[in-house]
Amino acid sequence: MKTDGERFETVVIGGGQAGLAVGYHLAKQQRPFVILDASEHIGDSWRNRWESLRLFTPSRYNGLPGMRFPGPGWSFPTRDERADFLTAYAARFELPVRRGVRVDRLSRDRDSRLFVVTAGERRFDAKHVIVAMANYQSPRVPEFAQELDPSIVQLHSGDYRNPSQLREGGVLLVGAGNSGAEIALEVVRTHATWLSGRDTGHVPVRIEGLASRLIFSRIVLRLFFHRILTVRTPLGQKLWRKARSKGQPLIRVKPKDLAAAGVVRVPRATGVRGGLPVLEDGRVVEVTNVAGVPGSIPAFPGSTSPSSERMGSRYTTAESCPTNRGCTSSACTFFMPCRLR
Repeated sequence: MKTDGERFETVVIGGGQAGLAVGYHLAKQQRPFVILDASEHIGDSWRNRWESLRLFTPSRYNGLPGMRFPGPGWSFPTRDERADFLTAYAARFELPVRRGVRVDRLSRDRDSRLFVVTAGERRFDAKHVIVAMANYQSPRVPEFAQELDPSIVQLHSGDYRNPSQLREGGVLLVGAGNSGAEIALEVVRTHATWLSGRDTGHVPVRIEGLASRLIFSRIVLRLFFHRILTVRTPLGQKLWRKARSKGQPLIRVKPKDLAAAGVVRVPRATGVRGGLPVLEDGRVVEVTNVAGVPGSIPAFPGSTSPSSERMGSRYTTAESCPTNRGCTSSACTFFMPCRLR
């Protein structure tokens, strides 16, 4: 059968932890495949986040199939340590990652019945396509942002690196999830800080402490998140939809930590008055910086997102994945489900 592009049995879109884990199993089965990633270097999706970022799970749970995460098992890796691990993982198993390839469209050829993956002028034809990516770094800017005073510094969390990017004066962080809370604790050291958004709850124990090691990490993470709360179970699907609509609970930061540091919790920002942000309760917040930190939840299989609509894809559960692994890897469970059309 003649096609206009390179042909593979499987094309994996996304070279993060999910894409690399899928690639490991495809390589183990000697299936022909290629992994396409928009970044110039493997792990850039982590390296390009804020400098003080640490993972919320201990190292012992951050490995991928066939390779443990280096370092003390109960330490919490930095963004660069995570990025370096992904680079080393791809190199160790010689995974065929095409870097700097940004996919624009996913469609299906009616004649050949093959999927067509378009990336600029390049084309890849495949029997299977696994979308192993999410919309974590896609900015979601509210319409009223353009009405803010031009002197106010506006940043998305994907562009935030450290407090030196901010002007003197107050900071309003829009989005009270894990990223917003962690950034708030950093920013409040040098700026008056307001954290805007609903309270999504929090994990009741310190995940760095002994109780977490004995109970939370071993039972909650291993049993519930890796066995029960996955996209393969009705309970996991129900909670996933709830997390999408209401946000994930705070994992490492507790509400009392924010209060003790001087972070002021305020309702959701809904508009602008006189060039300044207005809260849901009608209050105007006089700040010189506004940073958007929206909740970061990947698209649930069966749903649509801006990225899926643009690519014309349809998500289904990962049991259809040609690796036949059924999402047993931590990279393919509750936190990062594979998506196969």
